[in-house]
Amino acid sequence: MEYRKLGHTDINVSKICLGTMTWGEQNTEKEAHEQLDFAIDSGINFIDVAEMYPVPPRAETYGLTESYVGNWLNKRKDRDNLIIATKVSAKAEWLPYIRDGQIKLDEKNINQALDDSLKRLKTDYVDLYQMHWPERDTNFFGRLGYYHAPDKDGVPIVETLEVLGELVKQGKIRSIGISNETPWGLNEYLRIANEKGYPRIVSIQNPYNLLNRTFEIGLSEFSHREQIGLLAYSPLAFGSLSGKYLNNKKPEGARLTLFERFTRYLNPRATEATKLYVKLAKKNGLDPAQMALSYVTSRPFLTSNIIGATSMEQLKIDIESINIELSNDVIKEIESIHEKIPNPSP
Repeated sequence: MEYRKLGHTDINVSKICLGTMTWGEQNTEKEAHEQLDFAIDSGINFIDVAEMYPVPPRAETYGLTESYVGNWLNKRKDRDNLIIATKVSAKAEWLPYIRDGQIKLDEKNINQALDDSLKRLKTDYVDLYQMHWPERDTNFFGRLGYYHAPDKDGVPIVETLEVLGELVKQGKIRSIGISNETPWGLNEYLRIANEKGYPRIVSIQNPYNLLNRTFEIGLSEFSHREQIGLLAYSPLAFGSLSGKYLNNKKPEGARLTLFERFTRYLNPRATEATKLYVKLAKKNGLDPAQMALSYVTSRPFLTSNIIGATSMEQLKIDIESINIELSNDVIKEIESIHEKIPNPSP
């Protein structure tokens, strides 16, 4: 395993991070603990959860993922050797069961959310606390066009940062990050932190994979210039880049088979691009999933690649991708496909 600094901190995180959003929905607690044990034995020290998990979110399963991780942590004696990241939910009318549907990134909600997460995780601090999505009405979760609606800005970023600063002082969180953010939002977090002396964000968790490289437009330069590394989620595009959904296949128990609401990576252009990437991998004797993951991990603006698996077989394949180094020829062909079909699943 290889490690990188988390932003400007002295925290070293593995270049492969263990994602957890299926735990409590597609995976049992026993399976989650098996994945955790194997991942740690493989050198992973970075675990990413969220108060909202598992996905798809439901009132009946809310908080289960953090509870699974907490029960596992409680049995171990090496908490300080692990990097635990979680996220607080922002304004969302589609989550009426979280804090009576009044969730927002203000002092009351952030304090309650963090305290509840710490209880479920059975720890007294988290290493990275992330805003799961922007409070304001902007383009994320696949939305491209931006329509200015200042009346929907919600809690100002300055107010959110002030609360987070106090929690850092209290020792409840070591560092802060953002997720599903835009270039403007990232810059605003940095600008306010510099002006007010509030904690500086250290990471941004956004989608990034062969079918969605929009992070490279506007955000990757921030990563390089400001040490705000990418924590890439959906690096396999919900598993589609493994090729298992090609030719209209619907593998039993697979996420996109079970939950038809997730169609982001199955549109015609995405399917066409996936076929080309899978063909390229097989032509070069590579596992398609490992090729896709290796490409993401190799990006210079990346801090950690968040993998997720529902089976131990998938997990082993995903982690082994750290040992795959793509040749210049393969990378050139990947770029050629990207030029032909750029970002079919933004």
